[in-house]
Amino acid sequence: MAVAAAGVAAGAKVPNGAVSLESALAERGVERTVLPNGLTVLSEHYPGVRSIAIGAWVRAASIHEARPQMGVSHLLEHLVFKGTERRTARDIASALESLGGSLDAYTAREHTCYQARVLDEHLPQAADVLADLVFRPLLRDADLRLERKVVLEEIAMVDDTPDDLVFELHNEALWGAHPFGYSILGTRESVGRMVVDDIRALHRRAYHPPQIVVAASGNVEHEALLGVLAATGWGDVPRGDAERLVAPPVTPMPPCERHVEREGQQVHLVFGAPTVPHKDPRRHTLMLVNTLLGGGMSSRLFQRVREELGLAYSVYTFQSFHVDTGMQGVYLGTAPDTAAQAADAVRVELARLAAEGVDADELAMGKQQLKGQITLSMEGVTSRMYRAAAVELFDEPFLPLDAVLAKIDAITQDDAREVCASFFGPERQTLVSLGPSSDTTHT
Repeated sequence: MAVAAAGVAAGAKVPNGAVSLESALAERGVERTVLPNGLTVLSEHYPGVRSIAIGAWVRAASIHEARPQMGVSHLLEHLVFKGTERRTARDIASALESLGGSLDAYTAREHTCYQARVLDEHLPQAADVLADLVFRPLLRDADLRLERKVVLEEIAMVDDTPDDLVFELHNEALWGAHPFGYSILGTRESVGRMVVDDIRALHRRAYHPPQIVVAASGNVEHEALLGVLAATGWGDVPRGDAERLVAPPVTPMPPCERHVEREGQQVHLVFGAPTVPHKDPRRHTLMLVNTLLGGGMSSRLFQRVREELGLAYSVYTFQSFHVDTGMQGVYLGTAPDTAAQAADAVRVELARLAAEGVDADELAMGKQQLKGQITLSMEGVTSRMYRAAAVELFDEPFLPLDAVLAKIDAITQDDAREVCASFFGPERQTLVSLGPSSDTTHT
């Protein structure tokens, strides 16, 4: 992969045999090294802080799962915390917390991440614990029997939370049989029949250095990070299988409306449509339009649906961008007897946006709002760690903050109009509602 402006700074020392790229960054920060065993390491030095965020992204997640094994990536992410070759579950839990740091993990659609945040002086401990979790988990049958119960409780918690469950139902309606339509947690049935050999098989197949990205941000120099990784054994792990897991091609379902009957005091509605991949140049325009439509109290939907009509307490837009596709949507919760009116109000705003785009004053406000949000997010080491990892995960050049803000400033009314017409028309939306029967949708 050719990564523009993302490499090891000129003169930096790297382990013998490592592949490195020189960087010339306007915003000094992201440097990149590929170790001899295939592990990709990225870092950004962020001065003025005493902390470091470090994470390891494994290119194995729900998008790579077959339906009968739905949830296996998430279950593996849970199970590594039950014990490794050198640490018990209690040792893992206390290793960084006892130092005032934190240790966490999550399973997303396209990758599984293990991450820590610690004081800069505790980077070696964080790197050592993460290496244990990623490369040396025990994955015992007895631990699976216990942790299966925890995951089943997690699934039950979503089932009992309608404003979470409606998103799961919407994903299924939007993406159909594609793994984007699966639950990341899996189902009670798929998790219930999982055996420890399934977990071990996934770990053997995907948890190898060439399929892993390590990223760090904070008070850390790239050369020092490479030294810590070497000292904690990351470079000693055998290369293993370098072939990445393959996801099936994405084919969204035709737009539809679906109501799922459920007792409750509210109807929860999600509108949504496919958009563009992460590296598409229209991504920032979509982010701007989404902000104007439902990104805060000043947004069109909040002002119309909540402030003027009083139809909802919560109404907002959301979006996600993946390697091959993306999506945008609207969520709102309302009383059963006002669900049809609230849905119609959203459709009207979507139709107006698709037909008219945004005017010059609104565009200027949206630019300022989006630039402020992005700039504020970059004041945290964890957000900067994610940005560094995205260079590799989405096969994109590193963009300094000023370059991102310049892209937003360059968005024109014609750009916004094209995005609005292409993705926000009400006829393009899949609508799923969950709650007592209403006139909003049909089954």
